[in-house]
Amino acid sequence: METFPRQYARTRRFTVGAPRSFAISSNGNSISYLQSSSGSDPRNKLWIHNPQSQTEVLLADPQDLQGIGKNHEISEDEQSRRERVREVGSGIVAFSSSAESPNVCFTSDGTLYVANLDSREITSFETVGSVFDPQINPNGSLIAYVSGGELRYLDSSGNDFLVVGSQDQHISHGVADFIAAEEMGRRRGYWWSPRGDRLLVTEVDNSNVLNWHILSSADPSSPPKSLRYPKAGTNNPEVKLRVYTLEGDGLQIDWSQSAFWEYLVNIQWTQESLIYLTVQTRDQKSMGLLKVDSDTGAVEEIYRWSDACWVEIIYGAPKIIGEQIITVQDRNDARSLVINNHPISGDDLQVRSLINCNEQGVIAAVSPNPLEQHIIHFDFEGKRTAFTEDPGVHDAVSNGKTTVIQYRNMDIHGVKTTVFAGDSPISEIKDLSEKPVISLNVSFHRLGENELESVVLFPQNHDGTRLLPVLLDPYGGPHAQRVRCAQGLFGVSQWFADQGFAVIVSDGRGTPGRSPAFEREVYGDLATAALEDQITALSAAAEIYKHLDLDRVGIRGWSFGGYLAALAVLRRPDIFHAAVAGAPVTDWELYDTHYTERYLGHPLETPENYENTNLCNEAHKLESPLLLIHGLADDNVVASHTFQLSQALLEAGKPHEVLPLSGVSHMTPQETVAENLLRVQLRFLKKSLGIDDEGDK
Repeated sequence: METFPRQYARTRRFTVGAPRSFAISSNGNSISYLQSSSGSDPRNKLWIHNPQSQTEVLLADPQDLQGIGKNHEISEDEQSRRERVREVGSGIVAFSSSAESPNVCFTSDGTLYVANLDSREITSFETVGSVFDPQINPNGSLIAYVSGGELRYLDSSGNDFLVVGSQDQHISHGVADFIAAEEMGRRRGYWWSPRGDRLLVTEVDNSNVLNWHILSSADPSSPPKSLRYPKAGTNNPEVKLRVYTLEGDGLQIDWSQSAFWEYLVNIQWTQESLIYLTVQTRDQKSMGLLKVDSDTGAVEEIYRWSDACWVEIIYGAPKIIGEQIITVQDRNDARSLVINNHPISGDDLQVRSLINCNEQGVIAAVSPNPLEQHIIHFDFEGKRTAFTEDPGVHDAVSNGKTTVIQYRNMDIHGVKTTVFAGDSPISEIKDLSEKPVISLNVSFHRLGENELESVVLFPQNHDGTRLLPVLLDPYGGPHAQRVRCAQGLFGVSQWFADQGFAVIVSDGRGTPGRSPAFEREVYGDLATAALEDQITALSAAAEIYKHLDLDRVGIRGWSFGGYLAALAVLRRPDIFHAAVAGAPVTDWELYDTHYTERYLGHPLETPENYENTNLCNEAHKLESPLLLIHGLADDNVVASHTFQLSQALLEAGKPHEVLPLSGVSHMTPQETVAENLLRVQLRFLKKSLGIDDEGDK
């Protein structure tokens, strides 16, 4: 039988075969989406679902498209985008559609295609170079795209025109900068006007951003990659904004208001003469909404909200609908839906994102507790209409009339996708992802005084009496949860449990979904509360389960979880006896501006926050075995983090192990790497904790 690590890697963490990336036609009669043909096929195809007839039609298969167009290599911008969105699929990985036209555009193997949803006809286009982020205009007649830092467009005859470009290698047009894409969720750098004859375009100048180098390959002849990386306390890229005609005439927009605003968060251009910009200050304590006259470039601030710690960026917000200013703000102990400065969603819900806003109200994703997420419609007076009630995690795409909801819970494998007309379900789209070869043996708990949402997993056939070594498996940091009502979150943890561990996964202070105050417990210190809560969860679990062996406790994690794992063995070797730290941040001053300064402030203003959370300063404390793992091609948490900690440990005379991964990025997409990393970690933990290695189970 195939092992779990092999299946986990081959199926790209069981994401292959699940439907994704939905676009709904204006009349709701067709839904375009991506899906591969099976749980073992990573190549996404473009499909059309008809909710009335409950049928699917294959529109574009990458294999059938081979030879139609002239292939280009995938551009660096596209490779970077895939890393930012953690894309693990292949084939068609994105497409652009228009509510007013049956045309959609996409790339496959570097070639640009247009497909007509009605006729099913597919046309390839020759372009001057590689194609990045093609976007069709509202009436479906033009396609803009980025190539080599230039913004270009094609007409229906295939004529290729330059809108704007630059000879300066540090300047790019139409591409989201690193901070926007990695930390703010804005992954685009240009937008069509509602009429489809103008473009709003970012100009990103990286010349004053730190220039780092990444030697990602084991090949000594391979040159290092240059990386413009805005680490905490240093310059961000300069982002300018202009409205361009198709002839290339530009109108500059002073969105930063003489550098008062640092970050361009998102764009709304739904009225021809008016553009709305969401902006944020460098310290992220204020967010603003700017109204821009697209004809004159005049800018007016129409709304601002602030917080003593930081203002959270929420997907889909803010929005302007008529006279309504729709935002999501932290009010009392809730992240609330706010209409014209009045909260309407109540203190019992945490608003996670806005799905759709129109004259009838708002469709939002909300959490009544950290474990669940539901889809609810609010009218502007706060009246609720629930789309979902069953326990689980629900996500949605909607045009206001037709809504596609994806549902994950603890009872079903994979994802259930349902199409709603209004608030009534009318059809489903089948999930083709594979079922894991293991079954979960998991219990949910709220542990400790802070009632930390946690799960404890045991081996499948454990009798409840045999003493088990313990493995903590957290992420434990801001912006991510490990503990939710969804089977797919616990497969790897269960595999470790089946190797003879009691595995504890706990979301401590700083993680989202519970309350703004709970998230802000880590403000100024990303170490102390995060580590304390893992210790609390361990202690509380041991009170419930007497067969946890507290003399053999390991911890593993990736990214922030890797930081937390290394921190655990450095600060509390009396509790943690071994750690695996994957891609850890070790010195927060080496991480990016937007994320780090949100929690720790500017390093020139609050240097103590960086000093107190720097793992290199505590290298002399190491007493337990520590394995550091890092991809050399990681452009998010660069490998220097691991190398600097390793150097500090060596200088302190502290033995440790380092596993560098040649050509591997932050998300470790390669199959052989993903598979064998699990086995490497298991062997290290068993050896370090004195457990007989009987091989994988």
